[in-house]
Amino acid sequence: MKGLDKLTTTDLSTWVQLAKIRAKQGQVADRIPQLAKANPGWFAVHICCKSGKTISFGHTACVFPLMSVIKTFSLLYLLEHFGAETVFGWVGVEPSDAPFNSLEQLVADRGHPRNPMINSGAITVADKLPGKDATQRTFLFCQWLNQLAGCQLSLDEVMLASVRLTRSKANEAIANYLAETSHLENLETALDTYEQICCISGRVEDLALLGKLLACENGYLSSQNRRIVNAVMLTCGLYEASAQFAVRVGLPMKSGIGGGLVAIVPGEGAIACYSPTLDTVGNPVAGLAFVEALSQKLELSIFG
Repeated sequence: MKGLDKLTTTDLSTWVQLAKIRAKQGQVADRIPQLAKANPGWFAVHICCKSGKTISFGHTACVFPLMSVIKTFSLLYLLEHFGAETVFGWVGVEPSDAPFNSLEQLVADRGHPRNPMINSGAITVADKLPGKDATQRTFLFCQWLNQLAGCQLSLDEVMLASVRLTRSKANEAIANYLAETSHLENLETALDTYEQICCISGRVEDLALLGKLLACENGYLSSQNRRIVNAVMLTCGLYEASAQFAVRVGLPMKSGIGGGLVAIVPGEGAIACYSPTLDTVGNPVAGLAFVEALSQKLELSIFG
């Protein structure tokens, strides 16, 4: 039996307790009022194995916005629609050692977003999604994900209203600079689309099913595109902490300030966690502690 398949609920409960203790070191995101309502004690995990085996634990009924976790899948969506050559004409694949909403990084790079996992790259990607306006783009994208992964994601309108009410000045500045340097076709549509797709919401099971798309061969997605997305996740998915966790965990991962975290175990399955307290970089503290413990105990690292 492979690593993930060996898992038992007993193993899980030990690592969950460890993760929950670690969660106390983080803070719930408070820039968006609706996110600030999350209970810092919530923790949920769902694991989907290639074999069909699933394991769930904790507050699995919690619905949360994917926020930046969605960046992984908007990249996948564009790769499937337009191909790698076109997509990487719009955004790069270089890791960034600056915060995810850094304008300085974008200016230093002369308006060419360093990678699709930081905000400048994700806003550029949002500008290219198929559809006539932000609402249609979000609907088509969400529908594509649900059909492909068999999950039940939907747009959280209350979260979206909260995001719009407190629109990030950093994101506005990034979008303005992208438009000035001719990297956006429509500034307002790009920002609106970006905000809407970040408010696509679901449970940990939905996130694990999305992760499974990237972990296992399937008849729907190009293997090359899956490999590309996993590589970009490994090097850029946890912002400036990506290299540190590539060493400590050795799995492609993507986090979001909503508390979501997905880890890909290529050929085996996916691990999804929800824990709302974040570290200073913006990554979920308990989710990362849990995946790290799991990866080390089960020797899941892709580096053998």
